[in-house]
This record gives sequence, structure tokens and C-alpha cells, in this order.
Amino acid sequence: MAKIQKAVEYFQDNSPDSPELNKVKLLFERGKESLESEFRSLMTRHSKVVSPVLILDLISGEDELEVQEEVPLEHLPEGVLQDVIRISRWLVEYGRNQDFMNVYYQIRSSQLDRSIKGLKEHFRKSSSSSGVPYSPAIPNKRKDTPTKKPIKRPGTIRKAQNLLKQYSQHGLDGKKGGSNLIPLEGHEHDFRVKHLSEALNDKHGPLAGRDDALDVETDAYIHCASAFVKLAQSEYQLLMDVIPEHHQKKTFDSLIQDALDGLMLEGENIVSAARKAIIRHDFSAVLTVFPILRHLKQTKPEFDQVLQGTAASTKNKLPGLITSMETVGAKALEDFADNIKNDPDKEYNMPKDGTVHELTSNAILFLQQLLDFQETAGAMLASQVLGDTYNIPLDPRETSSSATSYSSEFSKRLLSTYICKVLGNLQLNLLSKSKVYEDPALSAIFLHNNYNYILKALEKSELIQLVAVTQKTAERSYREHIEQQIQTYQRSWLKVTDYIAEKNLPVFQPGVKLRDKERQMIKERFKGFNDGLEELCKIQKAWAIPDMEQRDKIRQAQKNIVRETYGAFLHRYGSVPFTKNPEKYIKYRVEQVGDMIDRLFDTSA
Repeated sequence: MAKIQKAVEYFQDNSPDSPELNKVKLLFERGKESLESEFRSLMTRHSKVVSPVLILDLISGEDELEVQEEVPLEHLPEGVLQDVIRISRWLVEYGRNQDFMNVYYQIRSSQLDRSIKGLKEHFRKSSSSSGVPYSPAIPNKRKDTPTKKPIKRPGTIRKAQNLLKQYSQHGLDGKKGGSNLIPLEGHEHDFRVKHLSEALNDKHGPLAGRDDALDVETDAYIHCASAFVKLAQSEYQLLMDVIPEHHQKKTFDSLIQDALDGLMLEGENIVSAARKAIIRHDFSAVLTVFPILRHLKQTKPEFDQVLQGTAASTKNKLPGLITSMETVGAKALEDFADNIKNDPDKEYNMPKDGTVHELTSNAILFLQQLLDFQETAGAMLASQVLGDTYNIPLDPRETSSSATSYSSEFSKRLLSTYICKVLGNLQLNLLSKSKVYEDPALSAIFLHNNYNYILKALEKSELIQLVAVTQKTAERSYREHIEQQIQTYQRSWLKVTDYIAEKNLPVFQPGVKLRDKERQMIKERFKGFNDGLEELCKIQKAWAIPDMEQRDKIRQAQKNIVRETYGAFLHRYGSVPFTKNPEKYIKYRVEQVGDMIDRLFDTSA
């Protein structure tokens, strides 16, 4: 081509009208077309999709403890790259044609988009086969792989299995059902734990299915976002060698559009699914937004760096998505608090044994899951407070960095206030629900169980510290509520102990024969106590206090009161000749009464 170029120049200078000039010009055009064709051919033949394993290695390299020199991806073999660069430079200098730049971005854009889609597909396939999204297709790990361990799964929502384990350790067992966490408390406990364990271990079970799918989608999206940044950085390095400097930014902008648009569209689909979940009151599904939003905010500085010099419309895509996610997250938080407040009092939905209501376990589970995303949730609340309460219009580019621009202390206080609001709404609703029970004692047991569950769950997690940011006395307040309900429950035994209480008994002179009226009264007292004891034990045996410590404490306190009162009564009248059939009235020894009370709240006894 250099020789032909010289020939063109020679004939132009010495014989501009000669047919030879037209011939060499035509030859030059054909040669240029051949070089353009070769450029396209080299780019098409040698541009390969980056394998998911390589992408995961690239991403996970950031998590390694050892500082490793980043190995650039080889998008094109070195010899091919040198040929492409030479052709590119020639076309710029002599070809006076920019078509090859369009060819370049179209081919590289396709490979970038396919690489990210391949990673997403890799997650779907490997999650169903191995459960760990790491190179399932390669049995022996490549020696040159920099990753020393399976890739971290950032931001994954805690699974039902972990929650089951967590609750079991605390004596607060939980069962996952749809989007709700129903407490495994009460007398079906063992059977339900067994059933739950089987369901959780069954990969094809309905419980595992939906949550696993949500987790895989979340993980896949988070990794695809990181992959886009890494691959785009790598593409820019390659582009700088091939494309002339003054065309680099524009070509790069065009090159990344398909992959970026795919990422943003999928993000908007997640936002859309979250909005639908809010309408269904399926708040656990909305939680998928939280780890994604956190990751996008953390990755945003790298995004901004990669997108330097691109069009404003390109730069604003991620901030726009972050704003959408913050808005839908804040809406979910607000609606969840309202839902806790307005959950209807349905009799058929009330636990017959007075155990923890599913509304309580749902609320606590949701709040516990927020602990993993304190900064994200705080920033969501802050964006709404600043945007709505103070009527400040928020630009997407400003709200996108809200995690850093709002002070963490301010966000923490907002989150604490929110948690206190949810707990306050829950308490009001539980009080309302407790009125469904006709028996005040069962109502007290129900409130006791729920308050105790809340307190234990707060103490076993960081929630209690968060609550204390704005409500210092919350812990003491819950203890007082629990004690009040125990006292209310204990009053149910007064109708039993009042029969034999000393203050209600007449004084008999020793050695003086009892009158018929006095004998009858003693009989009635024994009978009233026996009947009341049997009835209460029968009813309250079916009630539940899942917390063993509380159950033992309540039994012991009641046992002490009843045994002391009955012991004194028996001591006074056990040897008095008030009947010819003492076994008919003196049915129980003091120890037997204690044993009966020990069997309360236990259908298996």
C-alpha cells in the first residue's frame, strides 16, 4: 500500500491526466477496502467472550489479602493486536475513513454484552447444580487462577436456614411460610421443625425455590455490575491502542451502551418487581433491593471513573437507578410500618395457645434483616426526610451519593426512630389482637409471649443498640410489660386460691363439735378448690410459653403461691372430722398440686 501510495503521488505530480493514475487510484481504493475487510475479519475472528470464570477471578481479585499485580485480560492475541493497531493507524493516516471505528465498537460492544450475559447465565446454572457460582464446568482448578477461595457473595440476604439456626439457638424458633416467618412455638414444635428442615433441605421445595431464586438473581446482578466496571476498564485500555485519541471517548461511549443499558434495564426490572411486592405486602421480596443498592453505591466511584468523558446521558444512568432504588426502598419501609400497624384482628389467624403471633416474628425478622443494611436503609430514610419533609428538590446526581453525603449519625438516628416506630405499631396491634381472646389470662399469656419474643430478639442482635440511640429505656419498658402480663395471668388463679384463703375462713374452736353448716362450708371449700384446680390445669395445659426460662419462672411462682395456700388450708382442716368420706374432698396432697402446676403449658405432659 505504501508503494501504491507513492505511485499515486508520482502520477499526480508528473502525469495527472494519465490512465495510469486512475488505475493506481482504483488499486489504492481496493487495497484500502481489503485492509478494512482484514480489520473486520481480525476483530471478528479473534474477539472472544470473556469466560465467567475469568470474570469472577477478575472481580474476586479485589477481595484477596495479598496485593497482586492486576493481570490485564487478553482480548486479542498479541500478534493480532499489533496487526489491528497497524491497520488502524494506516486507515487514520491514509484511508481518511472512520468506518473502521464503527466496526470496532460494534464488535467489541457485542462481546462485552455477551460476556456479562454469560456471567449471569453462569450464576443461574451453577446455583441449581452446585450452589456455589464458581467454575462448575472446570473439574480441576486452573493453576493460574488468582482466586484462592470461592468468591464472596456480597450482600446476600440471610437465608431461612440461617434464621432457623439463629432462632433455635435463642429459643426462638422460626418457620418460613411464603413470605412470612411463622414462629415455631407452641406444642406442634418438634413436628414443625422436622417438617421445616425437610422443606429447607429439598432444593426443589417451594420454600427453597423462591428464596434461592431471589438470592441468585441478587448475587448475579451484583456481580454483573462489578463485571461491567472491570470489563469496561479493560475495554478502554484496548481501545486506547486501536482508536485515535480524539475519537476514543465517543467510541467508548458507543461501545458500552448495550451492556450498560442491559444492566440499567435489569435494575429497573428489580425496582418494578419491588413495587409490585410492596402492593402484595410481600416485604421480604423487597429486601433484594437493599444489597443491590448498597453495592451500586459502593461501586459508583469506579463507575464514575470509567464513564469519564462519556455523554451526560450515559453518566446519569446509574445515579438515576440509585435514586429509583432509594425511593422504592423508602416506600417499602414506610408501607411495612403501616402494615404492622393496620394488620387486621382475624380470629382464625390468632394462635389458640397464645404463642407468638406471626406478625411479631415477621416484624422482627424484617428489622433483623435491616441490620445488614443499616447505612443503606438510613440513607433511604434520609433521602425521603430531606426530599419530602423539607421540600428540597433532589437531583439524581446528588441523591446517588447520599450514603456519603448524609452524616452516618443522622442516618443512624433516623433508622433508630424507624425501628422504634415499627415496634410501637407492633405493640399497639398486639394489644388490639389480645382482645380477641375471651379469657383475660390467655390474653396475658399471648402478650407476655410476644413481648418476651421481641425483647429476646432485640437483645440477641444489634437491634437493642440501635433502639437505644433514640429510646434509652426500651429494654426496661419491655421487662415491665412482661412483668405486668405475668401478674395479670396470676390473677386467674385467685378464683382457685380464694376458696381456701385464710382471710375467707371462719375460726373453729378446737375440740368443739362442728355444726352441719360448718361441715358443709369446709366441703364446699375443698370441692371448689379441687374443681378450680382441675379446670385451670386442663385449660392452661394447652397454652404455650415457648421460652423455657419464662415457663419455669411462671410455673414456679404459681406453684409457690398455690402450695403455700393449700398447705396451710390442708394443715388446718385435713384432720378435722367434716366428712365420713375424706378422700372425696381431700383429693390431692400438696406435692401433687405442685406436680399438676408443673405440667402447665405442656400438652405432652
